[in-house]
Amino acid sequence: MTTDNTAASATDCDLAALVPFVCIHAQAEAPRECCGVIVREAFGALTYLACTNLAQRTEHFIIDGADYARAEDTGEVVAIVHSHVYEPPEPSLADRTGIERSKLPWLIVNHPLGTHRVIRPEGFSAPLLGRPFVHGVHDCYALVRDYYATQGVSLNDYPRSWGWWDDPQGPDLYRENFAIEGFVQIATGFDDARAKLREHDLILMQIRAPRENHMAVYLGNSVILHHLIGQTSRREVYQEFYQRRTTAVLRHRAFM
Repeated sequence: MTTDNTAASATDCDLAALVPFVCIHAQAEAPRECCGVIVREAFGALTYLACTNLAQRTEHFIIDGADYARAEDTGEVVAIVHSHVYEPPEPSLADRTGIERSKLPWLIVNHPLGTHRVIRPEGFSAPLLGRPFVHGVHDCYALVRDYYATQGVSLNDYPRSWGWWDDPQGPDLYRENFAIEGFVQIATGFDDARAKLREHDLILMQIRAPRENHMAVYLGNSVILHHLIGQTSRREVYQEFYQRRTTAVLRHRAFM
């Protein structure tokens, strides 16, 4: 194996040599996806380190942050690994987005066949329409971030666990951060917003939850862009169902 201490130096063959270890982990975790990382230790050898998958419901895998930190203490993380159970080792849209975020190659291994593929960052950007929902990767906030990026506005990403909107002691993803990101509230509720809405405005909603848990971008002409749980991202008429659940309308300073 190569001893150059960079992630790029871990060739596809180097990573593939660790597939048998991933298969053992995948067998233990099935039918859930397993996940882990490949690290280069101080003496140059590559090692697969199994991590805990914290995913619930609509996420496929989320590497435990504590496990990832321990891996970084062991050596240089050179690849992210996870399994696809009874599915080909082809990256999903969410996988490809994750690859770009991590800036690392990903090794995907099929369970139970052990077929595998290594995918590297290549500048992929998921389309705004038709994304399958994967919480924390392709959800309503991710869609909003990507939409504003097309308008030259960069928004920070925020770690978020499933059900954060139901936890009164947890962070409020929207209310705690929208001002930091450059948004100004221009209306409360749809009646107040009716005459003020403009293209690029951000609409906050409260849907079957004790606090705001959904957001959409107003595209003009009574059309919104949004991504609901369990559905694909889409354009939709800003109909009464969403109007009634609107709690605030925000405008970014770039569009003031």
